[in-house]
Amino acid sequence: MATKAFVLIESAVGKTRDVLAAVQKLPGVKSVDGVTGPYDIIVVLEGKDLTTIGEIVTGKIHPIPGVTRTVTCLAITVG
Repeated sequence: MATKAFVLIESAVGKTRDVLAAVQKLPGVKSVDGVTGPYDIIVVLEGKDLTTIGEIVTGKIHPIPGVTRTVTCLAITVG
């Protein structure tokens, strides 16, 4: 079963569209939405394991120009 995570991205002023477009092209990205509130973008990621998710976030998302902060929330199965 794949590991699923929600990545909340805060972008620099005027960079949300550029960040959104760059994130959409990354491997493992299942959806990308611009949102209102303290974060600008929410990404749904899937990878084979936690290490893969971490590599995408730190190696692919963080270096995108305009990304100022991320919070990664791992999905869990309850019940």
